[in-house]
Formats: sequence, structure tokens, C-alpha cells
Amino acid sequence: MTTTTWEDLVTSALLGTDRRAPAPEVLARAPGKDAPVALLDAAAVHTVRRRAGLLPAPPASPLPEPAPDDERPPLPDAARLRLGQLLAGRSGAPAAGGRRGTAPDLTELLPQWLTAANAHGYRAPASLLPALLDAGRARTDLRPAALTFAGPRGLWLARLNPDWRFALRGAPGGTSLPDPTDRDGVRRLWEEGLFAERVALLGAVREHDAAAAATLLASTWSTERAEDRLMFLDSLRTGLTYADEPFLEEALSDRSRNVRSTAAELLSALPRSALARRMADRASTCVGLDRTEGAASITVEAPHECDAGMQRDGVLPDPPSGRGQRSWWLGQLAESAPLALWPSRLGGRTPEEIVALPVADGWRDELHAAWCRAAVRQQDAAWARALLGPPTTPPATGPGTSSLAERSKLLSVLPDGERAAWVAGFIAAHGLSEAFQLLGVCAVPWTEPLGRAVVDALDIARDAGSYPWSFSGVMGLAERCLDPGQADRLEVLTAVPDEPEGASPGAGGYWSEAFQRLVATLRLRGAMLAELSPGAAPDPRGGGAA
Repeated sequence: MTTTTWEDLVTSALLGTDRRAPAPEVLARAPGKDAPVALLDAAAVHTVRRRAGLLPAPPASPLPEPAPDDERPPLPDAARLRLGQLLAGRSGAPAAGGRRGTAPDLTELLPQWLTAANAHGYRAPASLLPALLDAGRARTDLRPAALTFAGPRGLWLARLNPDWRFALRGAPGGTSLPDPTDRDGVRRLWEEGLFAERVALLGAVREHDAAAAATLLASTWSTERAEDRLMFLDSLRTGLTYADEPFLEEALSDRSRNVRSTAAELLSALPRSALARRMADRASTCVGLDRTEGAASITVEAPHECDAGMQRDGVLPDPPSGRGQRSWWLGQLAESAPLALWPSRLGGRTPEEIVALPVADGWRDELHAAWCRAAVRQQDAAWARALLGPPTTPPATGPGTSSLAERSKLLSVLPDGERAAWVAGFIAAHGLSEAFQLLGVCAVPWTEPLGRAVVDALDIARDAGSYPWSFSGVMGLAERCLDPGQADRLEVLTAVPDEPEGASPGAGGYWSEAFQRLVATLRLRGAMLAELSPGAAPDPRGGGAA
């Protein structure tokens, strides 16, 4: 029987066999071998003995409940393989010198793939759920689509790993909801469910009965945490109706300032709400029409105080740094008043005519900026159209705002086709240097006129000899947003152009790589969509592994 213990072997290994020789029985078991080798052999034997003799321990915690069923159809095989590639982010090796090369960027295609897969109603493969949740953890922009695709099994799995805790608060659904008419089931899940389940339940009940949803939310409102109350209010933005008004009026007295402000914002998006009427009365005393000198103009008398009633209706009394108090209060009143107020207040004029009127005493920018915010909040396409003006007008002299961020928000109010046509006209008139934010709000895939305007502008920049990285943002959007059917037409742009005199050295080669990557990405996107279509054969040019 051996007397050498595991601890003896560890001690000899730590001190070294020169300082502490192994026990004689260790050397006897390995005749002719050096002491270090004999020690390692003995350690291997002890390791096997220790593992073989290990007794099973009782479980530290009970086994989890089985994963719920997901009745959605499985992915086609090709689409499942493609998802594995996208989650791994495998792209071609970068070119020398840190250049992006010609291979598509798979990580940028994952959001589009998830959107398409959700549109088909597929369920996520169980083996890829961990990678999918990891992707959602790393990228907040992926979370809504990733959690929808992960479904109830993804939510079940997220409960078992604290790294995926975000899914428990951010999932748009992912659980089996009771029938909205099942009062006991609704009440039980509302009182006991996870936050994500409660948000999904609230949405389901709202679709069936908005008044019942408001009653449900009010039943626990006073016990909810401030951040949860704010997120519940945010969830009301979708499908906001006048049935929500009584609850939102009550929320104007909430103890959280953020909750009060959000409630006021939502009420002002309902032009016939009581808050909107109160704001209209206040704004009417500040803005009027002056005809004393023949030509009509708008006069402005900003508020001189922010009283308690204004503050209850969401007007913040303290302006940000560098902003005057009176202009700050005026802007909040004008953006919260219903836009239908102004034609009757300003002589029966149309939005275009009102926006064209001069504004006295330098108040034009403040008033127009407030109207821009109101048009976005109230989703008023007529006012958005008037404040945008013609796309050929230089941004600095436009009728509404020179801010590209504000213009992007106004564009989002217009129908998809009109939005794309406006941006195409803007690019044709002003080029790409200021178009990035505007392109970001256009529907995907881009319409043919918009795609043609972007490609023509890129081609002009290439012919001018500029480096393509000056347009890398637009090129990245083009890779994700151009119609995949345009790939063949763009093939001609992949050739290395002749460099004009005075061009940046090597720019032609960079442009060639950029257009090769664009074409390759469009073909890959086409293959992705084909793989997700049930029964459709993928494009052999883009269907292989990337």
C-alpha cells in the first residue's frame, strides 16, 4: 500500500526534486527514470485515483424548470449556418496597413438579419442562444431584435446567467402571456412577473382594452420604483390614445420629475388633451400677428414667470447653461401647444405661409425650433414638410432649422417614399458631406432614386480624387441600405480608376477596394434574404461561407 499522499507530491513539485527528493516508493515505481519524471508519473496516477474515487455531491440547488416550448418554425439550414457566422463575426482578413479590404463586415449585417428572421417568425436555434444573448449584452442596438428572436427560451436561459440580466428587463415579450380577458391570470402575472413580462403584458392588454391597461398600471403605480414608472410610461408611446389621458394627468403629480416630464410630453402628443389646451392658452398669449406696418409679421412676448401650473404641466423652470429663462419657457410652451392652434391664431394661413412669415425681435430660431419639436411629437406631416422646405434650399437658410439632427427627426414624420425623395434631392443639390444623418432615417432598402443619388455622389467624389474614408460613414450605410439587386450594376465601379492630376496618391486603389466591398456586401445581403425565404434557393454568388 502506498503511503505517499497527494500533498507530498505537491510539496516535492513546488520545492523541486533537487531540494526534496520524491519518496523511495515513487522512484521504485519508475525504475530507470529521473526523479522529475517519476514524480510526474506518480502525480498522474494519483490524479486518476482521486477523480475515480470522487463521490457525487448533492446538488447545490434544485434543477431549473424545463425550458418552455417555442412553437415558431425552425430556421432553414442555410440560414442557421449563416447566423452562426454572423454571431462569430467572421469576416475576411483585413488588408495590409489596417485597410478594411474587400470582405463584408459581418457584424454590421447581424441587425438586418435579425429583423428579416423576425419578419418571417422563425425561432432561434437552441445551440446559438448563448451566442445570441452575448451579442445582445455587448450591443444595446441589437437587444430588441435579438430578444424577440430568442423568444421564451432565451428569457428562460437568461434567468440562469447573471451576465444576461439585461434580457429580464429589456425583453419585448418572450413569455407565454395570459389571455387579456383572463383577469386572474393577468393580475397574477402583473404582480409576480419579471419586468419584461409585465411590460409585454401591459402591451397585450392595451391592444385589447386601453382603459383596462390603464387601470392595471394604476393599481400598482404607487409601489413601483421611479425608474420602472418611467419605463412603463415610455411603453405607452406605442399606441398612445386618448384613453391614456386620465392616467397621464394623474402622473403629472408624480414625485419623480422625470416621470412628470414624460407624462407631460405624452399628453402634448395628444392635441385634444386637456394639457394641450392649457398649453395652447398659454402659448396664445405669447405669439401673435402684427399688421401695423402693412406686411404681416409674428410678434413674440415670452413668459415673464414659470408659475406652479406651468411646472405641473411639465415646464421645467431652470434653463440649461447658456440659455435665457424666458426663451426656455417660451420654447416649452410652443412645443407643447397643438399645431392646429397656429393657422387660426395667425390669420388662417397654411403651415408653409406661417413658417415664411418674419418673426420680430430675433425670436425666429426659437419659435421655429419649438415648432419642429411639436411637429415630431404630434407626427404632423404638413408642418414637418413646411419646416423642412425644398431639399434644394441651403440648410443655413432653410425655413425651419439648420440642425441636421432636427431635420432628420422632421423627415421621420414623412411617408417613406416622400422621405427618400427629399433626401435624394438634398444629396443632388448639396452632396454627401451633410447627408449622413438624413440617410439614417430612410427606410431600408433605399428606393432606386435615393440609391442612385448616393452612388452618383460617391462616384463624383471618386473622380475628384478624394480619399474614400472621407465618406466611410455613407459607404457603410450604402453597404447596409442599398437594394441588393443593384450589385451587378455597381460592378463597373470596382475597377481602379485613372487618377486625375492633383488627386490624393493611391486614392483610386482605395476606392476600388471600397466598391468591391460594397458589391460583395450587397450580394451577401441578397443571399441572406434568400436563405431566410422558405423554399427559395440562395444566390450561388453570395451563398457560400464568408
